[in-house]
Amino acid sequence: MSKQRISRPQSSEGSPLPTESSSPVVARTTQLLDEMRETVDKLERDHADPGDVRIMSRAMKELRYAFKMFTPYRRARKVTVFGSARTLPENASYQQAVDYGRRMAEAGWYVVTGAGGGIMEAAHVGAGREMSMGLNIMLPFEQESNRIINDDKKLVHLKYFFTRKLLFVKEVHAVVVFPGGFGTLDELFETVTLIQTGKRDLMPIVVIDAEGENYFTDLIEYMQKHLLSAKLISPDDLSLIKVTHSVAEAFDEVIGFYTVYNSMRYVKEQLYLRLHEAPSPEFLKRLNTEFHDILVMGQIESVPAHPFEADEPHLANLPRIAFNFNRRAMARLRQMVDLINDELANTCSLDGEDCIRCRI
Repeated sequence: MSKQRISRPQSSEGSPLPTESSSPVVARTTQLLDEMRETVDKLERDHADPGDVRIMSRAMKELRYAFKMFTPYRRARKVTVFGSARTLPENASYQQAVDYGRRMAEAGWYVVTGAGGGIMEAAHVGAGREMSMGLNIMLPFEQESNRIINDDKKLVHLKYFFTRKLLFVKEVHAVVVFPGGFGTLDELFETVTLIQTGKRDLMPIVVIDAEGENYFTDLIEYMQKHLLSAKLISPDDLSLIKVTHSVAEAFDEVIGFYTVYNSMRYVKEQLYLRLHEAPSPEFLKRLNTEFHDILVMGQIESVPAHPFEADEPHLANLPRIAFNFNRRAMARLRQMVDLINDELANTCSLDGEDCIRCRI
């Protein structure tokens, strides 16, 4: 039987960011708000510089509004598309971005971009207004929101790059990158760094070259020649980035990542992986053999939902595995998730309306 790659666009965790669950969720928000008020009081007591206070105030306003915008869409899968604002419609990468945006929207995913022109516009053209979301940066040049997302309720205007970049990786479940300038490379490397260091949950990162072009191929060769050879990164780290010339392959990489794997969450000392298929005892034995190097102690085991996960009841019935992860080997963890997806994606348990593979 052929293996299925299934899109479950409304099955996301409530907040796709590394979640530490060391206590019940009751009253946690109230406690955090009290801590924020205490911080504001300290700023006043410190006679903080007005410029510093202005930055903090504006950043808090931007994040509050952006979180409010994203909240109704939290359970929906989303992909961030990065790329140059200067790419013209006749460029092959622009056409690829249109195709990619269309494919993801058809699979029920929202397409998030910087809301500008070029690649950002192209991805929104493909996705259409209904499935597009935008995080526009206010600049004195070059960056006006594109015609697809302009004035849409799913568009946020931001003053600071750092708040915008947080949202690009916090609120989504995959990042796809087309060729671009300094900003695009900055966004790519920051995303890889956040995943490599465990500051962001695992998610697929795909970079797409146009047919016959080698923008990213050359970049990977540079990493191999100068970073890997000097042992500045590990060989496994390169598995965090998928390089392709094919939009179809980029689509499959993102959809395939969530075929069996759903999400991850730290509960006390253990990492929980939520899955859509339960692993057999034989497969668990294989995981323990092949990935013993990422364990601090103990074994990889099947477990029920932990009480500290009560804030996400829509995921309570999913099978889980849990283990004492060393929190360093994120690339090896990604390889384990890939194996889980490859080996457990044997059948399509959804009907034709829910399974994107059935629909296309």
